[in-house]
Amino acid sequence: MDFNNSWPIALAFILYLILMMGIGLYYSRQQKNLSSYILGDRKLGPWLTSMSAEASDMSGWMLMGLPGYAYLHGLSAFWTGIGLIIGTWANWLLVSKRLRNYTEVANNSLTIPDYLSNRFEDTKNGLRLICAVFIILFFIIYTSSGFVAAGRLFNTIFGIPYFHALLLGAFVVVFYTFLGGFSAVALTDFIQGTMMFFTVIYVPLAATIALGGPVPTMDILSGEGPDFFSFFPASTSMSALLIMLVSSLGWGLGYFGQPHILVKFMAIGDADDLKKSTHIAMLWVLLSLGFAIAIGIVGKAYLSTPLENADAERVFIIMAKSLSAPFITGIIWSAILAAIMSTSSSQLLVTSSAVSRDLFQAFLFKNASEKTLIRVSRISVLVVSIIAVYLGSDPDSYIFQIVSYAWAGFGACFGATILLSLYWKRMTLKGAYAGVLIGGITVLIWKQFEWFGIYELVPGFFLSTISIIVVSLLDKEPSESILKTFEKAISLSKKHK
Repeated sequence: MDFNNSWPIALAFILYLILMMGIGLYYSRQQKNLSSYILGDRKLGPWLTSMSAEASDMSGWMLMGLPGYAYLHGLSAFWTGIGLIIGTWANWLLVSKRLRNYTEVANNSLTIPDYLSNRFEDTKNGLRLICAVFIILFFIIYTSSGFVAAGRLFNTIFGIPYFHALLLGAFVVVFYTFLGGFSAVALTDFIQGTMMFFTVIYVPLAATIALGGPVPTMDILSGEGPDFFSFFPASTSMSALLIMLVSSLGWGLGYFGQPHILVKFMAIGDADDLKKSTHIAMLWVLLSLGFAIAIGIVGKAYLSTPLENADAERVFIIMAKSLSAPFITGIIWSAILAAIMSTSSSQLLVTSSAVSRDLFQAFLFKNASEKTLIRVSRISVLVVSIIAVYLGSDPDSYIFQIVSYAWAGFGACFGATILLSLYWKRMTLKGAYAGVLIGGITVLIWKQFEWFGIYELVPGFFLSTISIIVVSLLDKEPSESILKTFEKAISLSKKHK
């Protein structure tokens, strides 16, 4: 890249990075206790809640992984998008308000392990330990996907060696998460979500206009063959097609168990605002996912040099370069970094809360001061980041595949457990144990063998559900105090409809 083009792009990146780091510095002075650091003292408004939840949900895979998948496979990529849209809607509708109210009623729970432990009055903290271990394991994997995306971004744009680029992206995320905690993450998520929204719409529209409009674009794409434009590719057998549909739509099941999204529900100031947040979130998701897939499809016509394998995930980066002036291109590329950072920061924060609240305080130092707990959280951010950088050091890693594995892990571990804990008062502590363990272990084993080609989240979620129901029914009924807390939480949710 020549100097005349590179310096405006670099300037856009620098201004963006300074803004993110400045937010971290600003909120660093407000971190007085653990509740503030990991949940923002439950003071989020409806806009921050919705935008923060969706920005931390979609991550760099929405601007790199999903367009790359659509570039290679065509319209069949929409099945994954449909699954995510349905899952997003169901999560806001079924989980958000009940979880917000229940976590407050259940001893002001600050984390998902905290909530489950308090929900079932687990005085031995065994469930908390298992949940924390799974959170740390899968979030290290998930966070590494964000760092891979950042490394690939800086490597492609500036020609920085991949590993150095990986370190640069990780540094900025760690900086504002380390200092600013939840409040900094929520505000940066809002800014980043806004950037993602407008750029994901701009790029495919600008490329279509550059090609002369929709008709010339379709004429170019006609050479790709009928399968590229088919939701049901003819070259795919009926059994393979069924597996593809089940696996793609199965992504939606994962939403009920994603800690970095669920904590945003827990942090809203007024549960009644969740209805407004739902409308904002669904509009954002519908448009963003649709246009992200359009990037890959239009990119097939727009790019003269074909992209293969993992390189297909660079389609957004390459298209943006020729569609705008250098400074605007820098802003568009910054949106990719925004997508990466919004998710990575949320994941780091949830992981650090699992270490500080659910391991350190629960098992080592129950009377630890708030200052000590914040310090432990910050150290956890650093340690997890170092491990994630190591795991992401392979430049040929597929972002989509890394994300799908971690997504399955959380969806299977916590999805059915969270959902049933909010709606079924007969569910017991032993049932929760079974749900988390069976779901998590199923994903770990299924991933290694890939039986029938089915996405590991699907069997993990359903086996978790069955195990919860069977074990709970075989167990004795919950105590009177657990049932009273359940009724209190549910009545509060109904009251605020």
